Amino acid sequence: MERKLLDLYTLQTLDDELDKLEEDKGDLPAEIRSLEEKVEEMTTQRNARDQVMKSSFANRDKADSDIISLKEKVERYKAQQMKVRNNREYDALTKEMDTAVETIVKLEKDMETLEITATTARNEIEELDGQIAEMTGTLEQKRGSLGEISQANMEQETTFRKERGKVAGKLGKGELNAYERIRKAKRGKAVVPVTREACGGCFAKVPRQVLLELKQNNRLYTCEHCGRILVSEEIRLKVTPVQ
Repeated sequence: MERKLLDLYTLQTLDDELDKLEEDKGDLPAEIRSLEEKVEEMTTQRNARDQVMKSSFANRDKADSDIISLKEKVERYKAQQMKVRNNREYDALTKEMDTAVETIVKLEKDMETLEITATTARNEIEELDGQIAEMTGTLEQKRGSLGEISQANMEQETTFRKERGKVAGKLGKGELNAYERIRKAKRGKAVVPVTREACGGCFAKVPRQVLLELKQNNRLYTCEHCGRILVSEEIRLKVTPVQ
Protein backbone atom coordinates (compact mmCIF):
# COMPACT_ATOMS: atom_id res chain seq x y z
CA MET A 1 0.00 0.00 0.00
CA GLU A 2 2.87 2.38 0.72
CA ARG A 3 4.04 1.96 -2.87
CA LYS A 4 0.56 2.79 -4.09
CA LEU A 5 0.43 5.94 -1.94
CA LEU A 6 3.83 6.98 -3.27
CA ASP A 7 2.61 6.47 -6.84
CA LEU A 8 -0.56 8.49 -6.21
CA TYR A 9 1.37 11.39 -4.71
CA THR A 10 3.99 11.21 -7.48
CA LEU A 11 1.19 11.34 -10.04
CA GLN A 12 -0.17 14.44 -8.30
CA THR A 13 3.21 16.20 -8.34
CA LEU A 14 3.62 15.45 -12.04
CA ASP A 15 0.14 16.79 -12.77
CA ASP A 16 0.98 19.89 -10.72
CA GLU A 17 3.96 20.55 -12.96
CA LEU A 18 1.92 19.97 -16.10
CA ASP A 19 -0.72 22.37 -14.75
CA LYS A 20 1.99 25.02 -14.25
CA LEU A 21 3.05 24.60 -17.88
CA GLU A 22 -0.60 25.05 -18.91
CA GLU A 23 -0.78 28.18 -16.78
CA ASP A 24 2.17 29.58 -18.73
CA LYS A 25 -0.10 29.55 -21.75
CA GLY A 26 -2.51 31.85 -19.92
CA ASP A 27 -5.82 32.46 -21.71
CA LEU A 28 -4.33 31.78 -25.14
CA PRO A 29 -5.85 28.29 -25.63
CA ALA A 30 -9.34 29.53 -24.69
CA GLU A 31 -8.95 32.67 -26.82
CA ILE A 32 -7.80 30.60 -29.79
CA ARG A 33 -10.76 28.21 -29.46
CA SER A 34 -13.14 31.17 -29.24
CA LEU A 35 -11.63 32.80 -32.33
CA GLU A 36 -11.70 29.53 -34.26
CA GLU A 37 -15.40 29.11 -33.46
CA LYS A 38 -16.16 32.69 -34.51
CA VAL A 39 -14.21 32.35 -37.77
CA GLU A 40 -16.02 29.08 -38.52
CA GLU A 41 -19.39 30.65 -37.74
CA MET A 42 -18.69 33.72 -39.86
CA THR A 43 -17.36 31.59 -42.72
CA THR A 44 -20.60 29.59 -42.64
CA GLN A 45 -22.57 32.86 -42.79
CA ARG A 46 -20.39 34.09 -45.63
CA ASN A 47 -20.91 30.90 -47.64
CA ALA A 48 -24.67 31.10 -47.08
CA ARG A 49 -24.77 34.72 -48.30
CA ASP A 50 -22.63 33.72 -51.29
CA GLN A 51 -25.20 31.10 -52.25
CA VAL A 52 -27.97 33.69 -51.94
CA MET A 53 -26.03 36.15 -54.10
CA LYS A 54 -25.24 33.62 -56.82
CA SER A 55 -28.77 32.19 -56.98
CA SER A 56 -30.31 35.70 -57.00
CA PHE A 57 -28.07 36.88 -59.83
CA ALA A 58 -28.74 33.64 -61.76
CA ASN A 59 -32.51 34.02 -61.33
CA ARG A 60 -32.28 37.70 -62.29
CA ASP A 61 -30.43 36.80 -65.49
CA LYS A 62 -32.94 34.08 -66.28
CA ALA A 63 -35.81 36.52 -65.73
CA ASP A 64 -34.11 38.99 -68.06
CA SER A 65 -33.72 36.29 -70.70
CA ASP A 66 -37.36 35.28 -70.28
CA ILE A 67 -38.46 38.90 -70.69
CA ILE A 68 -36.54 39.19 -73.97
CA SER A 69 -38.18 36.00 -75.24
CA LEU A 70 -41.62 37.16 -74.20
CA LYS A 71 -41.18 40.56 -75.88
CA GLU A 72 -40.19 38.77 -79.08
CA LYS A 73 -43.36 36.68 -78.79
CA VAL A 74 -45.48 39.79 -78.34
CA GLU A 75 -44.03 41.25 -81.55
CA ARG A 76 -44.76 38.00 -83.40
CA TYR A 77 -48.31 37.98 -82.06
CA LYS A 78 -48.79 41.55 -83.29
CA ALA A 79 -47.55 40.56 -86.73
CA GLN A 80 -49.85 37.53 -86.77
CA GLN A 81 -52.84 39.69 -85.84
CA MET A 82 -52.41 41.55 -89.10
CA LYS A 83 -52.92 38.30 -90.97
CA VAL A 84 -55.82 36.70 -89.12
CA ARG A 85 -58.99 35.91 -91.01
CA ASN A 86 -61.56 36.02 -88.19
CA ASN A 87 -62.27 37.49 -84.75
CA ARG A 88 -61.71 34.20 -82.95
CA GLU A 89 -58.08 34.01 -84.09
CA TYR A 90 -57.59 37.72 -83.32
CA ASP A 91 -58.99 37.33 -79.80
CA ALA A 92 -56.82 34.28 -79.17
CA LEU A 93 -53.67 36.20 -80.13
CA THR A 94 -54.77 39.15 -78.00
CA LYS A 95 -55.16 36.85 -75.00
CA GLU A 96 -51.68 35.41 -75.57
CA MET A 97 -50.26 38.94 -75.83
CA ASP A 98 -51.98 40.05 -72.61
CA THR A 99 -50.65 37.00 -70.76
CA ALA A 100 -47.12 37.66 -72.04
CA VAL A 101 -47.29 41.34 -71.03
CA GLU A 102 -48.53 40.45 -67.54
CA THR A 103 -45.69 37.94 -67.19
CA ILE A 104 -43.19 40.55 -68.35
CA VAL A 105 -44.42 43.02 -65.71
CA LYS A 106 -44.14 40.36 -63.01
CA LEU A 107 -40.66 39.31 -64.15
CA GLU A 108 -39.49 42.92 -64.19
CA LYS A 109 -40.61 43.32 -60.56
CA ASP A 110 -38.92 40.02 -59.70
CA MET A 111 -35.73 41.27 -61.32
CA GLU A 112 -35.74 44.38 -59.15
CA THR A 113 -36.21 42.30 -56.01
CA LEU A 114 -33.52 39.82 -57.04
CA GLU A 115 -31.11 42.64 -57.85
CA ILE A 116 -31.61 44.15 -54.38
CA THR A 117 -31.24 40.75 -52.70
CA ALA A 118 -28.07 39.91 -54.63
CA THR A 119 -26.50 43.34 -54.08
CA THR A 120 -27.29 43.24 -50.35
CA ALA A 121 -25.78 39.76 -50.08
CA ARG A 122 -22.67 40.93 -51.96
CA ASN A 123 -22.22 43.86 -49.58
CA GLU A 124 -22.64 41.56 -46.59
CA ILE A 125 -20.05 39.20 -48.05
CA GLU A 126 -17.55 42.03 -48.43
CA GLU A 127 -18.13 43.05 -44.81
CA LEU A 128 -17.80 39.45 -43.60
CA ASP A 129 -14.64 38.93 -45.65
CA GLY A 130 -13.07 41.92 -43.92
CA GLN A 131 -14.08 40.68 -40.48
CA ILE A 132 -12.87 37.15 -41.21
CA ALA A 133 -9.53 38.45 -42.50
CA GLU A 134 -9.03 40.60 -39.41
CA MET A 135 -10.04 37.80 -37.06
CA THR A 136 -7.86 35.28 -38.90
CA GLY A 137 -4.88 37.62 -38.53
CA THR A 138 -5.48 37.87 -34.78
CA LEU A 139 -5.90 34.10 -34.61
CA GLU A 140 -2.59 33.48 -36.35
CA GLN A 141 -0.83 35.89 -33.97
CA LYS A 142 -2.20 34.09 -30.93
CA ARG A 143 -1.35 30.70 -32.43
CA GLY A 144 2.18 31.96 -32.95
CA SER A 145 2.45 33.14 -29.34
CA LEU A 146 1.09 29.83 -28.07
CA GLY A 147 3.49 27.95 -30.31
CA GLU A 148 6.45 29.85 -28.89
CA ILE A 149 5.40 29.03 -25.33
CA SER A 150 4.74 25.39 -26.19
CA GLN A 151 8.10 25.12 -27.93
CA ALA A 152 9.90 26.59 -24.92
CA ASN A 153 8.21 24.10 -22.58
CA MET A 154 8.20 21.13 -24.95
CA GLU A 155 11.14 19.27 -23.42
CA GLN A 156 9.79 19.59 -19.88
CA GLU A 157 6.25 18.71 -20.90
CA THR A 158 7.42 15.64 -22.83
CA THR A 159 9.42 14.47 -19.82
CA PHE A 160 6.55 15.01 -17.39
CA ARG A 161 4.00 13.28 -19.63
CA LYS A 162 6.28 10.31 -20.23
CA GLU A 163 6.89 9.91 -16.51
CA ARG A 164 3.20 10.38 -15.79
CA GLY A 165 2.35 7.55 -18.14
CA LYS A 166 4.74 5.24 -16.30
CA VAL A 167 3.35 6.11 -12.87
CA ALA A 168 -0.29 5.93 -13.97
CA GLY A 169 0.42 2.50 -15.45
CA LYS A 170 1.30 1.21 -11.98
CA LEU A 171 -2.13 2.06 -10.58
CA GLY A 172 -5.27 0.01 -10.94
CA LYS A 173 -8.06 1.24 -13.20
CA GLY A 174 -10.35 1.94 -10.25
CA GLU A 175 -7.68 3.88 -8.37
CA LEU A 176 -6.78 5.92 -11.42
CA ASN A 177 -10.43 6.68 -12.16
CA ALA A 178 -10.98 7.78 -8.56
CA TYR A 179 -7.90 9.99 -8.74
CA GLU A 180 -9.06 11.63 -11.98
CA ARG A 181 -12.57 12.13 -10.63
CA ILE A 182 -11.35 13.84 -7.45
CA ARG A 183 -8.79 15.88 -9.38
CA LYS A 184 -11.47 17.17 -11.74
CA ALA A 185 -13.81 18.03 -8.87
CA LYS A 186 -11.10 19.70 -6.76
CA ARG A 187 -9.42 21.93 -9.33
CA GLY A 188 -6.48 19.67 -9.94
CA LYS A 189 -5.70 18.61 -6.38
CA ALA A 190 -6.65 14.98 -5.74
CA VAL A 191 -3.83 13.94 -3.38
CA VAL A 192 -2.56 16.17 -0.59
CA PRO A 193 -0.27 15.68 2.38
CA VAL A 194 -1.40 16.28 5.94
CA THR A 195 0.35 19.39 7.23
CA ARG A 196 0.14 20.52 10.86
CA GLU A 197 -2.57 17.94 11.47
CA ALA A 198 -4.76 19.45 8.74
CA CYS A 199 -5.78 18.45 5.21
CA GLY A 200 -3.44 20.09 2.71
CA GLY A 201 -6.41 20.77 0.42
CA CYS A 202 -9.22 22.25 2.51
CA PHE A 203 -7.16 22.78 5.72
CA ALA A 204 -9.76 21.06 7.87
CA LYS A 205 -8.40 19.37 10.97
CA VAL A 206 -7.80 15.63 10.60
CA PRO A 207 -9.02 13.46 13.52
CA ARG A 208 -6.20 12.34 15.82
CA GLN A 209 -6.93 8.65 15.30
CA VAL A 210 -6.71 9.10 11.52
CA LEU A 211 -3.40 10.94 11.95
CA LEU A 212 -1.96 8.00 13.87
CA GLU A 213 -3.19 5.46 11.33
CA LEU A 214 -2.11 7.64 8.38
CA LYS A 215 1.51 7.48 9.55
CA GLN A 216 1.51 3.72 9.09
CA ASN A 217 1.05 4.17 5.32
CA ASN A 218 -0.86 0.92 5.06
CA ARG A 219 -4.26 2.08 3.78
CA LEU A 220 -5.86 4.84 1.76
CA TYR A 221 -7.60 7.67 3.61
CA THR A 222 -9.67 10.53 2.25
CA CYS A 223 -10.49 13.83 3.91
CA GLU A 224 -13.94 13.60 5.48
CA HIS A 225 -14.54 17.25 4.55
CA CYS A 226 -13.33 17.62 0.94
CA GLY A 227 -12.87 14.02 -0.22
CA ARG A 228 -9.24 14.40 -1.28
CA ILE A 229 -6.82 11.51 -0.83
CA LEU A 230 -4.57 12.10 2.19
CA VAL A 231 -0.92 11.04 2.50
CA SER A 232 1.46 11.34 5.40
CA GLU A 233 4.39 13.73 5.66
CA GLU A 234 6.65 10.70 5.25
CA ILE A 235 5.16 9.94 1.84
CA ARG A 236 5.56 13.58 0.81
CA LEU A 237 9.24 13.57 1.77
CA LYS A 238 9.93 10.30 -0.03
CA VAL A 239 8.65 11.61 -3.37
CA THR A 240 11.49 13.27 -5.26
CA PRO A 241 10.47 16.68 -6.63
CA VAL A 242 10.15 16.55 -10.41
CA GLN A 243 12.62 18.62 -12.41
